[in-house]
Amino acid sequence: MEHENASDSFYTHLPHGCRLCYEGAKMVLFVTGLCRKSCFYCPVSEKRMRKDVTFANERPVSSNDDILDEARSMNALGTGITGGEPLLVQDRVLGYIRLLKASFGRKHHIHLYTALTPGRVILKELKAAGLDEIRFHPQPEIWDSLPGSGFDRSLEIAKELGMGAGFEIPSLPGSEQVAGFARDCDVFINLNELEFSQTNAEALKARGYSAMDDESCRVAGSRDVAYSIIQQDPGSKAHFCSSRFKDAVQLRKRLLRTARILAREFDEVTPDGTLFYGVIEGDVDGITGMLSLLDVPGQLFELRDGKVELAWWVMEEIASEIGDRFRSWYEECYPTYGRLVVERIPIDMGVDFTI
Repeated sequence: MEHENASDSFYTHLPHGCRLCYEGAKMVLFVTGLCRKSCFYCPVSEKRMRKDVTFANERPVSSNDDILDEARSMNALGTGITGGEPLLVQDRVLGYIRLLKASFGRKHHIHLYTALTPGRVILKELKAAGLDEIRFHPQPEIWDSLPGSGFDRSLEIAKELGMGAGFEIPSLPGSEQVAGFARDCDVFINLNELEFSQTNAEALKARGYSAMDDESCRVAGSRDVAYSIIQQDPGSKAHFCSSRFKDAVQLRKRLLRTARILAREFDEVTPDGTLFYGVIEGDVDGITGMLSLLDVPGQLFELRDGKVELAWWVMEEIASEIGDRFRSWYEECYPTYGRLVVERIPIDMGVDFTI
């Protein structure tokens, strides 16, 4: 068993799509929030659940350009298509797969999640469009009766067509039944650590689940279920993806990829993949005039949203010139769509910032 100590993930087998996630190189394409299933553990946000909306990572999608811009912003090597239930908007999915393959080439790896059991016609269309891997998500109600459920047939056809195929489910009691079925079908199984979210917390608590600790959304016992499955069958093609991995590895590496591409000349890219810079607010002409008098190079500042953003080290050097004339602070944000600000530090507090 391979073990990722920093993130508490472990596996006997990693699908190719997961390997790219380990690099932070997979874009998440949420194609629709529509779904006819009612999984009690579904973590999809209220903003997306049951709504026919599309997002590329955090970016709302209204055109193909939105998808391509997001993929380029992180130098994506692949895309994971998710929802909702993607196959409820099959034509949209096929169009996006063709778009991504035409724009980034055959090596751009695409996997898709579905809770349905598509037949040969749909699977052939997906394969012809360029789908590389399909991950099935049966509902817990049928985990003990998967033979003859349709998933076996869909897996068989997908493999016959040359696609990677397997299961992806939350790690909870009963998962061992799906793991056994996956072994019998000679396919992989990804077990995701169960987490509390705003949309599933009530349902999880009603079923007796609790958080691992006061500072975590991780469900107690979820990791143990996966560990037991893999320990008892080390020859299986299994992978446990921890909550910590998604934050400490997958998200962090994606942010770093994006930050290194989008960073302006004066942005400092932090080890966590955020951007760090200074902000001066007030009369813009007065601010830019001051910077000009101080011989601050034009490439080290920029007017944005009615404020001037500039290199943090420049702002530190000219703090006495700024004085009380303007409001100023250091700012740290995600390099994602919308540039979510994660921290603001008043200039008079200074920074101890070393890369």
